[in-house]
Amino acid sequence: MTRLVRLDVDRVAYLPQEVTASLRSGGTAIYPTDTLYGLGVDPGSEAGLARLLAIKRREEGKPIPLLLAGVEDAGRFARHVSGTASRLMARFWPGALTLVLPAEAGLHPAITGGGGTVGLRVPDHPVPRALARALSGAITGTSANRSGNPGDWESPEEIVREFTGEVDWVLWDGKVRQAGAREGGPGRSAGSTVIRLTDDRPVLLREGMVPFRAIVEFLEKG
Repeated sequence: MTRLVRLDVDRVAYLPQEVTASLRSGGTAIYPTDTLYGLGVDPGSEAGLARLLAIKRREEGKPIPLLLAGVEDAGRFARHVSGTASRLMARFWPGALTLVLPAEAGLHPAITGGGGTVGLRVPDHPVPRALARALSGAITGTSANRSGNPGDWESPEEIVREFTGEVDWVLWDGKVRQAGAREGGPGRSAGSTVIRLTDDRPVLLREGMVPFRAIVEFLEKG
């Protein structure tokens, strides 16, 4: 059964304990972020990850990003956080920048896509941070849509109709703000900007709400 919870963002400390207990036991939740609605499971739950992959109908080898409770949690999931990565975290987190870093040993292959990296960010939204905190630091941050389909939901009823019986919880706090889309211009995603740090040099994988030029200019300032 899919259950809908309408959230008061000013009271996220009062997230229903049933939700976090469900996630710890392999449950699934759709929840708001500062970019798009996310599909969340406990990244340490094999059962939860299996359900997420089935819901998303993802191709094999595609990694799953993680949303963190705070900057201090990056070291739990990244094997190495370079000085450049630390500078970007300090400047752009919380915010819509995903950093792809060397993955800590032991992360589930579904998270890394079978590779050696993991995508991390701290969102500028209290709900995913509260969920991550309840799950030992992180929650999966893939967008709440079928692969290849848009996920710009207008109402909670739309989400429930799409995912009824497949996800356990829909946490709704209103339509996602589209500031990133307005500021982005042509070719920019309303999701997070994704960069990989190779030899401390940023490599753009997807441009989203944070302009890549702003990242490069920040790093060039030293």
